[in-house]
Amino acid sequence: MDYEKIFSQNKEKKIKGRYITLDDIEPLLKKLNRENQLQIIGKSVLENPIYSYQIGTGKIKILLWSQMHGNESTTTKALIDFLNFLNSESEVANQLLGFFTFYSIPMLNPDGAKLYTRENANKVDLNRDSQNLTQPESKILRKVYEDFKPDYCYNLHDQRTIFGVADTGKPATVSFLSPSYNEERSINEERVKGINVIVKMNEVLQRYIPGQVGRFDDGFNINCIGDTFQSMGTPTILFEAGHFQGDYDREETRKFIFFALLSGFIAIYENVVVGNQIVDYMNIPQNNPNFFDFVYKNVRINYDSSELITNFAAQYKEELINNKIFFNAFVVKIGDLEENFGHLEYDANKELYSDSNQNIPNLNQKADFYLGKNVQIVNGLVKL
Repeated sequence: MDYEKIFSQNKEKKIKGRYITLDDIEPLLKKLNRENQLQIIGKSVLENPIYSYQIGTGKIKILLWSQMHGNESTTTKALIDFLNFLNSESEVANQLLGFFTFYSIPMLNPDGAKLYTRENANKVDLNRDSQNLTQPESKILRKVYEDFKPDYCYNLHDQRTIFGVADTGKPATVSFLSPSYNEERSINEERVKGINVIVKMNEVLQRYIPGQVGRFDDGFNINCIGDTFQSMGTPTILFEAGHFQGDYDREETRKFIFFALLSGFIAIYENVVVGNQIVDYMNIPQNNPNFFDFVYKNVRINYDSSELITNFAAQYKEELINNKIFFNAFVVKIGDLEENFGHLEYDANKELYSDSNQNIPNLNQKADFYLGKNVQIVNGLVKL
């Protein structure tokens, strides 16, 4: 199957980048509302509508939700692309629509999306509210779950650029998890169903991003929505959209999330996810928070009247200014970086560090400095 071609045919070109709000997706959903598939299922804290989009007539019911965390928009883009595909009237799309019923919530947290925050407008992390259900958004998702009674749940998220695939030096561009349902992290029949789908998705992704698929930590937390739904007997799959080299807008990662969605549903449709593929699942390397956006090595500094050679790292902070996301780099670690990697690494070759302040790197300062007389670093990057 030509996943690249299918994606290019169905990619929604009206949304891109990291800042995706309800204003961006609402007209796209309305355009897809050909047979009354779009519904308002509730309101957010700030009274913004929360939409569902249901399509398909099959007996296998799939519940998908995205942007539970407002600043995690990659899977929302991929989900809209996938809805475009389901409406494409292609042979594969029609086969899936006859086999599945898809119930999606493309943006569970529209307030957080507008503010570009992880939390909702009450500053509550909805992914820690699955038991107490204190927030309207949490209650809406729970009611949908109870009424729809899905056969599979797809919990769609982004993860930070800090995650790599074990100690390979490769970024975790896509990560998966079949969550635990108890403290012992036991594996039962429902969890195996999610595991088997993940293995099939990983097999496809390895053709495009070899070595860049990770397995998310399965520590049990009943307050997390995936762990809750798994404990309630529904196979649940966590998606984490991560970093692809140079892709801070996550347009490449968006494509791979689409590949994963499509390939996983095809695997279920073709009935090739039966059996037990726990070993293959466990062989997917686990995520490791060992990356920085920038690593500078062998930097000479004047410290306390002595010259030292050190390393330091900088990380982007994402800041919303005038409805646009700016990536501003700050120093976050100084010293031993032996077990860390940088998405961009620079060897200073013992050139002397200097800046406009104390001429030594300090934590939390902006990553603007010189290395020697000729190399200027502005916002983490070498100024050309």
